[in-house]
Amino acid sequence: MVASGEEKALSDDGYSMWARALGWSTIGLLIAFLINNILVVGFGFKEVETIATSVNAQNFSQLVIYLIFLFGGVYYASQNKQNGFRIEANKLHLFNVYLVRACFFSVFLVGLADFALAFCRAIGLLEIFMEDAWVKALGRGNFVGPWIHVPIIVASFVIAFFARTLGFTWLAVLIVFAELFIVISRYIFSYEQSFMADLVRYWYAALFLFASAYTLFEEGHVRVDVIYAGLSDRAKALVNAWGSYLLGVITATTIVIIGFNGKTSVINSPILVFEITNQGIMGMFIKYQMALFLGIFGVTMLIQFVSQFFESLADLKGEPGKRDNTIELAH
Repeated sequence: MVASGEEKALSDDGYSMWARALGWSTIGLLIAFLINNILVVGFGFKEVETIATSVNAQNFSQLVIYLIFLFGGVYYASQNKQNGFRIEANKLHLFNVYLVRACFFSVFLVGLADFALAFCRAIGLLEIFMEDAWVKALGRGNFVGPWIHVPIIVASFVIAFFARTLGFTWLAVLIVFAELFIVISRYIFSYEQSFMADLVRYWYAALFLFASAYTLFEEGHVRVDVIYAGLSDRAKALVNAWGSYLLGVITATTIVIIGFNGKTSVINSPILVFEITNQGIMGMFIKYQMALFLGIFGVTMLIQFVSQFFESLADLKGEPGKRDNTIELAH
């Protein structure tokens, strides 16, 4: 059996090396971009693009960070070329699973803690047990965010290291119970506060945006496969590989770049001031986190698209361990 030109190219070590380097350098550039975003937002650095007009220590160090992670990705690919593409895909997927799992624990624990605080503020319980200074502090997002939310988020990443569940199911169940609580409170006890709806929106947003990358892994997203369904397995692998990169990676990259583009961007701006809802102290102080959800969505999808790029190349090369994600349609 004579292999096609595409198969020969990708079975050659040189072409495989370039494909591997493309994937890992993309991950390296993502890491460099996020580091530079922290430098710009948290430490007052100018954007790296300013190096085009004037060179200084700050923008030069930022450029060096990009170069280190870009060539670091290429170097990592060259040092691990003995690994199959499926092994590389699994490395990225497992990291993504951990990241998503940590985010789920974060929204679960932060949601409960902030809901309890909002409830105490609404019924005046804080004034009974705390001094005025603490009551005022717990009514400000720029205090609750760094001193309550951030420690919980850090603890969530530790918990996620030991936990072995993504939590999609139980978070969906919690949303149902939260909605049920609102209905009972509204129609039986005639009591409703804005923080109740805030919790549902908070968990809903997390459920759909965080689960998207894992849904991609399970091939659960809607796809139009009128032509794709009739292709051979190798042709499907080729379409998946370059579709993942040219469409998926580029789209996710666009979301990340626009979302984190400077201090006034749609993600960075709310985070900088720990923005809260329009309901003020009667609502939950989680609006800034919901802006960050979009960034987490972009990052996890980008990582998963690179993983799928590697997985598809493994299928194209005929590496063992191919997953069967065939979805049977109900008749």
